[in-house]
Order: sequence, then C-alpha cells, then structure tokens
Amino acid sequence: MDEQEYLYRHNVIAPANETEKNMSDAKLQSVLSALSEVPGQLNALPSSKAPDAGCIKLNTNENPFALPAVVMQSAIAALERQYLYPENDNISLREAAALTYDLSRDQVIAGNGSSELLGLIYRAFLAPGDTVAMVSPGFSFNRKLAFLQGADFLEIGWGEIHSLLSKQLLLGPAKDAKFILLANPNNPTGTFIPIADIELLVAQSDRLIVLDEAYVDFAPDDALRLVKRHANLLLLRTFSKSYAAAGIRVGLGFGHPEVIGRLRNIQNVFNMNVIGHAVGVSILSNRSAYDENHKQIKYERQRVSAALSQFGFTVTPSHANFLLARVPAGRDSVWWQASLERKKILIAVFPDRGLEYSIRVSIGTKAQMDAFLAAVSDIMGAEDLEGRP
Repeated sequence: MDEQEYLYRHNVIAPANETEKNMSDAKLQSVLSALSEVPGQLNALPSSKAPDAGCIKLNTNENPFALPAVVMQSAIAALERQYLYPENDNISLREAAALTYDLSRDQVIAGNGSSELLGLIYRAFLAPGDTVAMVSPGFSFNRKLAFLQGADFLEIGWGEIHSLLSKQLLLGPAKDAKFILLANPNNPTGTFIPIADIELLVAQSDRLIVLDEAYVDFAPDDALRLVKRHANLLLLRTFSKSYAAAGIRVGLGFGHPEVIGRLRNIQNVFNMNVIGHAVGVSILSNRSAYDENHKQIKYERQRVSAALSQFGFTVTPSHANFLLARVPAGRDSVWWQASLERKKILIAVFPDRGLEYSIRVSIGTKAQMDAFLAAVSDIMGAEDLEGRP
C-alpha cells in the first residue's frame, strides 16, 4: 500500500472516488450511532458572523460605549501574562466581588458570562424528567438548557401589568419544579418587579429561586441584599450589559455557600481567561466610572420611547437598556425587522405568542438612536405614500 492509498483509507485526505466516499460516510454513521443522543429534537443555534461594519447593531442589548481607560489598561496589562494559565476557581475575582458586595468568597461564583453559570445550574440541579419553571416570556436560552438535561420546561405567564403570579409559581404544575427562573428587569419586556414581591415569593417557596439581574444597573433597585436572608435564592449578574464587556465574558453568581459549592464542583478548570479576570476585578473597583454611561443610556431610553410613541408604536415601560415596542397596525414584527435591516439597522423579534407584533430595540449611543429613529421615520413615510394595508 503506497502512502496516497494509506491516507485515503484512513480519511486523512478526501477520498478519490465515489466508492471511497461511501466508505467514509458509512464510517461516519457508525461513529454517530455509537454516541449518545441528545434528548428530544434540538436544533443547533443558527451560525452567524459579525454584521457588516456599516450596520448599527441594536439586536443583542450590548453596551456600545468604550471601556473606561482604567479598565482598558487592566485588559492590556493582562495580555502580558498570556503565556500563563489563569487562576483556577477564579479566586481573585471572587474575592473582589465578595468585598464589593459585602459577601463571603464562598457565596460567589465567577463564570465565562452568566450563560455559563446558567448551564451549571441546569447540570447541577436537574435530572432527566425533572421540571423547571420560568416566568415567561423570558430568556429563551433556558429552553435549550432544559432540553439538554431532558427536563420538562414549564412556562408561567406574567400577571397583569407584568406582576408575579406567586400562587401559580408556588402551586399547580410549578409546585414540583426543581427551581424557578425569573429575570428582573425582565428580558425581553424590560419590566421591573418590586423587590418586596420577589422576596415574598422566595420566602414562601421551598424551591430554589434563580433570579437573573443582567439589567439591574438600569433599574431602581436590586435584590442582592436578599442573598443573606434566604438560602434558596441564587442571583446572577453579568458585565455584558451595563459594563460594556459582552465580548470579554464575565458573569457572577451569588448564593448560599452550599448552593454555590455544588456549582463550583462541576465547573470546568480554567473556565475564564486572564483578560476576563483582570477586567472583572477592575470593573468592580471602578463602578463609578460607568455612572455617565448609565445616565446616557437611561436618557436615550426615554427619548427613543417618546419618539416611537409619536410614530404610533406602543412602548412597554422599560428599566433595562432596551425597549420592547408593539408596531403600528398593518405590519408585523418580521416585516419591520426586514425593513430596518435594509437600512442597516439590526433589531430583535421573537416567535413567542403575544410578541408577534413587537420589536426589541437595544439602546445605544445618541448617534445610533438618531439613525434608528430616522430609519423608522423613512419607513413610516414610505408606508404612508404607498397606503398601508
């Protein structure tokens, strides 16, 4: 057997003819059939590359402002340690968070974004056939995480004026859920629940309550003080939204040491990189450097909300860095998404029942929001000329 034939037969290089291709396909099917199946039918997330440089990206709630100089310097300095493994168990970052938020280190877990921490929660606390409940509409990624664990995913709707339906979460189908998920402010609605209402739910429940506070820096209050009072509360934070670090991936979780310990026990070794560690610690030490950033986003949120209302949109009052708006009659959300994309503006839409006519728009810089509003105005003008259906 010569070298070329050896490489073909061992699939090192592509087969030279149809017979060898069929042999390769058969081997692939043999490999796949020996692997465990993912429970149920789960489609891979659609692949996407970075949008065209000319696009204004208002679809994923990123914070488009530059990092404060002191935080950027910490990231650059961390690159000088690129040849070293990062700290295992993220000790320095966890200690910095514990000091910042007046907790013990054992009450803190750090992750490669809060999405990693969510994945750990599902792996640690769910077995196939278990049930998890989410206040819905909520963060859709939770559906996939439940599916991967073979768990039943129960969605409990919000009450009137986006209030918590505590009885439905404590009784009925949700009473056997291993844990309950809610976000405050909520995504994709941007609505905010008073902390007293959340504490009442936590106090009355004997289940774990997972509270996602990804957008809390744009809201009037937070629930961190409840972590010391209630052993069944697990609170998540991210630096992606309010601290302009979505691409660096820094997330934190706060809870009882027993709960946090179970998550840390299954966490991957070196789960964060040296830049993430450095930026996370620096942000915690320099949170006041973001005050102007947050002030500008809140101002633009109000300005854009008022402008959309003038255009005939119905805007849900938001306490996050985005707006959920029901589009004017005559078109649906997908039509608006496509129309704005043709003008290089990216916004989000959702398949959830009740959201078919709503768009979600991230709040960016003044220039970005001016461009968005100008695009909306152009679309509305063209519609008026053509005559809406």
